[in-house]
Amino acid sequence: MNKVVTLQELGLKDYKETWDYQESLFKGILDQKIRNRREERTDPTSNYLLFVEHPHVYTLGKSGDKSNLLIDEEQLKQKNASFYKINRGGDITYHGPGQIVGYPILDLENFFSDIHKYLRLLEEVIILTLAEYGVKAERSSGETGVWLDVGTPFARKICAMGVRASRWVTMHGFAFNVNADLGYFDNIVPCGIKGKAVTSLNVELGVPEVSTVEIKEKIKKHFTALFEAELR
Repeated sequence: MNKVVTLQELGLKDYKETWDYQESLFKGILDQKIRNRREERTDPTSNYLLFVEHPHVYTLGKSGDKSNLLIDEEQLKQKNASFYKINRGGDITYHGPGQIVGYPILDLENFFSDIHKYLRLLEEVIILTLAEYGVKAERSSGETGVWLDVGTPFARKICAMGVRASRWVTMHGFAFNVNADLGYFDNIVPCGIKGKAVTSLNVELGVPEVSTVEIKEKIKKHFTALFEAELR
């Protein structure tokens, strides 16, 4: 089993370009697995973790409802935002500057064959990262992602998650609001869940900006520990 994960910092990158790049890495791992089975080989499969920020974009999961996008094409243009229907789970979400997006493209057979566990560990990475800032985050029953003040009228989501998996290979991942412009969430029903608010770490801490470099270091630390991985 190969537990080495190649870390790639993509900077600010167009959503579609990044999606295509994810697909190419995803396909490469799948092709290797198929080749191993066909030829009875045991060649190691690769793993990746991509960090990226996207220009303003709304994405809708394969089971999502487009009516949860509350603006039309002309309004999207006015807001300099794009829209894509994509092949992950979950409903609609927003990506934009000030948000750390992480795409783990892993062969889970290198780690464990359990999608439920995978999602819970991704949530735990963010929960532990937030704890380092004195922010108590948790899971909300039946709702993937990371939340604050669950079970109260003030429940709000700080990190959205949606993944795709095939033959235990994953893609897509998490979107963690660190310094996000929350106004863009007013144009959607986030994750298709009515009546729930969204927040960002800088808002919770009452500061203009949180260091994304520092946040990514903490994410890497917790990811490495929880997945018993080696980042390179």
